[in-house]
Amino acid sequence: MPVAALPLSHLLLALAVVAVWGTNFVVIKFGLTELPPLAFAAARFFFALVPAVFFLPRPKVPWRHLAAYGVLIGAGQFGLLYIAMNGQISPGLASLVVQVQVFFTIGLAMAATGERVRLFQIAALALATAGIGVILAHSDRATTPLGLALVILAAMGWAGGNHVAKLSGRVNMLAYVVWASLFSVPPLVAMSLVLEGWPTVRQALGAASPAAWAAVAWQSVGNTLFGYAAWGWLLARHPAATITPMALLVPVFGMGASALLLGEAMPVWKVAAASLVMAGLALNILWPIVAARRLPPPAA
Repeated sequence: MPVAALPLSHLLLALAVVAVWGTNFVVIKFGLTELPPLAFAAARFFFALVPAVFFLPRPKVPWRHLAAYGVLIGAGQFGLLYIAMNGQISPGLASLVVQVQVFFTIGLAMAATGERVRLFQIAALALATAGIGVILAHSDRATTPLGLALVILAAMGWAGGNHVAKLSGRVNMLAYVVWASLFSVPPLVAMSLVLEGWPTVRQALGAASPAAWAAVAWQSVGNTLFGYAAWGWLLARHPAATITPMALLVPVFGMGASALLLGEAMPVWKVAAASLVMAGLALNILWPIVAARRLPPPAA
């Protein structure tokens, strides 16, 4: 199926979202210096929920869609991602690896429509997998196999959320994200209390600096309310194969910001891994466009 061109305004919106998401990995790292990962994630979704939930009517979608989206994005994507970034993987690599959600999202869309996997998609997946393999081969104290696995699972959660948002159709996605956060907070709080413990959480929240709370606010408003509302809005209006490959640019912003602001090293192997993963992601969007242009025009 050829990938349709995005209108300019929709393209600019997608670019704004991926810029926020990419640089957000540095914000997450700053927040994790003071807050336990699951408590941080719970606070992020709590402030995405309150006070907005009192001003936005519940979108007219089944409760099961809101619940599935909230759990998949909240606990599934960000709960696991925050745990991984708490010493298990560098921000730049996390921003790269989580983009394998593209393959999971397109795979879910294909399963729903019965579309067969095409040769170029197999080649794209092989390239991305090779890049992940390079990262695994160079795992160290900064990037561990556990961190890599957690981020891949987080990518699966993101893909599941994308699929649920697509099934929900054209709705007010800001309200959708806010009300779905109602189902993100409880599992994150429960996981935090079990895995991190109330004494640790209470001490961290009480001692958190204004910078830590600013990181929470940016996560809630910039990344969650703006980012996921806009992304879901785009997914409701365009095929998944058109929107999800735009996330290819997230690692560009993520790795660039991490190198610039955190001093993350960029050795040759890391650049090679990024090139392989991004080449695979790029193939998903470029090949259908090129193939469509090579087709003869329809007969008059």
